[in-house]
Amino acid sequence: MTLMKGLDVLSRVAKGDNTLGKMSKSLGLNKTTVHRLATTLVEASFLNFSQRDGYSLGTKLLELGYAAQQQITLTRVSHDYLRQLSADTGDTVNLGVLDRHQVHYIDKIPGTRRIEVRCIVGERQLLRHTGLGKALLMDESEDVLREVYMREAAETPRYRYDLKGWLEVMKDYRQRGYTMDLDENEDHVRCVAAPIRDMNNHIIAAISVSSAAQYMDDARIDTLSRYVRDTATAISHEFGFKGQI
Repeated sequence: MTLMKGLDVLSRVAKGDNTLGKMSKSLGLNKTTVHRLATTLVEASFLNFSQRDGYSLGTKLLELGYAAQQQITLTRVSHDYLRQLSADTGDTVNLGVLDRHQVHYIDKIPGTRRIEVRCIVGERQLLRHTGLGKALLMDESEDVLREVYMREAAETPRYRYDLKGWLEVMKDYRQRGYTMDLDENEDHVRCVAAPIRDMNNHIIAAISVSSAAQYMDDARIDTLSRYVRDTATAISHEFGFKGQI
């Protein structure tokens, strides 16, 4: 209920109600309640407040709006490429972005194999365990990678690589141009992933092909890596990238 009232306050400010009196009248709430809600929104940067101008929309909404626009554009531009990659391989294909130190899955094309890989659009996963996460981190410095590893080790201590081993793996993936998840996130599930880059060569997302381990021996992973990198390159070209993933 409080959340909905807070959203109602945001909506009224967006429509020009810049004082407690105006919002109170529009929403049918007393000024004390509106003030409490508005103060919380100001503290979280969803609203701004000045004595001269009253309330206005805050910078947090710009940040969220930009992120939403980017994700909507990514899914729209990438979707047909993902469908073709899934059709070519028979496997599940995922699209993910970096969000709040996690992988955020924003699109998925199910595979056609008897065993389906579990993944839900909208869910978030740890970075070091997943192919998508490693692909999103491919350009990061060793200091950042250490920070990621230690942060996630505090949440999930059990992992197949120690810090030194993980840094070596990430160095190898950087040279290859693609990353892997070898039963790290889920037992008996493997994936191959590659980053999507923009015109400035910045990583903006990543794609992966996932399947049950029985369909993903070393030879097939090598084959799939070319499919994934070619698809990542094609999507990257849509965003102005000129090179080859």
